[in-house]
Amino acid sequence: MASIRNELALANAQELINKTNDKCFLKCVTKPSTALSSSEETCLSRCFDRYMEAFNIVSRTYATRLARERLEGQAQA
Repeated sequence: MASIRNELALANAQELINKTNDKCFLKCVTKPSTALSSSEETCLSRCFDRYMEAFNIVSRTYATRLARERLEGQAQA
């Protein structure tokens, strides 16, 4: 069971990274060439950091909610 959870977590992380890369690339690289400009690199870095920060906030909030609901369920039982 733990290996299935780990595989799902890995798949979700890969999907998050792929979607984040796609969205940030579209936002930051308006004229693709053979190399990124420094402004494009900065934009990509900041964009990725924002997505990861938002993901971490949502994940922590969701985990806290699940834990609280689990405790409330045990208290009622």
